[in-house]
Amino acid sequence: MFTKEQIQQAQSTSKGGKDFPQLVQNFKALGIVLYEHWVGNGANIYLGADDHAVKIESGQALLNVSDDSSEEKLKHALKVRQSGQTDYPTFCLQSAGAGVEKWVTDISNLTVTYLDKKGNTLVLENIPTP
Repeated sequence: MFTKEQIQQAQSTSKGGKDFPQLVQNFKALGIVLYEHWVGNGANIYLGADDHAVKIESGQALLNVSDDSSEEKLKHALKVRQSGQTDYPTFCLQSAGAGVEKWVTDISNLTVTYLDKKGNTLVLENIPTP
């Protein structure tokens, strides 16, 4: 079973958007099968086998998630983040502005689904292998 400390160690080796596929592989090696990131409060919930779950609070300032979701704004935020032009806090702020309530990273299927407050999928991305 993975721990909060193991998750944080895996994250500490990641340098940003371009490293995300490797981070996902590191999470997979720990036994994480899925995790949710809640944009408004920055909390992450990591799920593994046998209903094992670890929740990590971020301590970030609360973000106001827009009621008006925008696939276009989110796609732009993703593009600049993945190219290394913005940092993670900026990406989270831009995601909130695009109406993303949470994203779900499915490590088993190598996808990330960005959802608005109504549970609608704004973007579904495939995670490349490193």
